[in-house]
Amino acid sequence: VQLQASGGGLVQAGGSLRLSCAASGSIFSINAMGWYRQTPGKQRELVAAVTSGGSTNYADSVKGRFTISRDNAKNTVYLQMNSLKPEDTAVYYCNFIAAGKVDYWGQGTEVTVSS
Repeated sequence: VQLQASGGGLVQAGGSLRLSCAASGSIFSINAMGWYRQTPGKQRELVAAVTSGGSTNYADSVKGRFTISRDNAKNTVYLQMNSLKPEDTAVYYCNFIAAGKVDYWGQGTEVTVSS
């Protein structure tokens, strides 16, 4: 099973991007789906997560600007990013946690926000 992330790119400050992450192959019982981001020299940080029941959690820095959603039928998670800021520049990684706490990671998609 692999996670394929897409949707990153270069955008001006104030713009929007929508990230997608889909699983190839079947994953039994995905509990949580999330997005993390990482910049050089820093630890990977949680941006947003959504549980199987639809509960969401956001980093304080993105609350009100980013929205996470999931399509269980397609094993896909999305991250709608609005009002982007230069400090949102990072490589974004998707993460699925399946039954038995099995962890899956996507390959990363780069987001660059210019000022």
